[in-house]
Amino acid sequence: MGVADRLEEVRARIAQACRDAERAPSSVNLVAVSKTFEPEHIVPALEAGQRLFGENRVQEAKAKWPGLRERFAGVELHLIGPLQTNKVREALALFDVIHTLDRPSLASALAKEIARVPDQPAPRLLVQINTGEEPQKAGIAPLEADDFLRACREEHGLAIEGLMCIPPADEPAAPHFALLAKIAARHGLKVLSMGMSGDYETAIALGATHVRVGSAIFGHR
Repeated sequence: MGVADRLEEVRARIAQACRDAERAPSSVNLVAVSKTFEPEHIVPALEAGQRLFGENRVQEAKAKWPGLRERFAGVELHLIGPLQTNKVREALALFDVIHTLDRPSLASALAKEIARVPDQPAPRLLVQINTGEEPQKAGIAPLEADDFLRACREEHGLAIEGLMCIPPADEPAAPHFALLAKIAARHGLKVLSMGMSGDYETAIALGATHVRVGSAIFGHR
């Protein structure tokens, strides 16, 4: 199967998962994770109508997406990997959505850069929650989420749209997705970025609005 065929299969499975959860398929956005893939591997997905893509690194995205955007209109680029504060200016110029706001220093840097260029549309922002409290993984601890979200809004003036998580690889994903949805509901946040190639159907059942699918579309890296 090629990229276009695998993309169609993922779309069909998303639609079925939505029906099973009594949700409209339009309520779930597929973010095709194109990190580490060269433009020639991404083009078949673009030709098949896919327009939301996820990248992990600012520099990699900067190298390949301007050219692709010239060829294909309507691309929405999502940063799903960690963002260094010294890359904030480049990230704001390139990405439409940032899923990985994960610490006070980054919130401060984003707020300053957004204020510096008021005529440039600000990216939509999601806070990454480390639902498994894994020391090697980025994200705000669940017990610190309320205070951090308040600080983002009240101290930094940031408009937060939702939350993102990556559950521990060796644990069932469902409790982590449920926890993320609970925190989001507490703060009136409508966007939930959760679910990857191995668990996006579970994420949809628990309220995901964005699923990040890479290997099921592009193959293994």
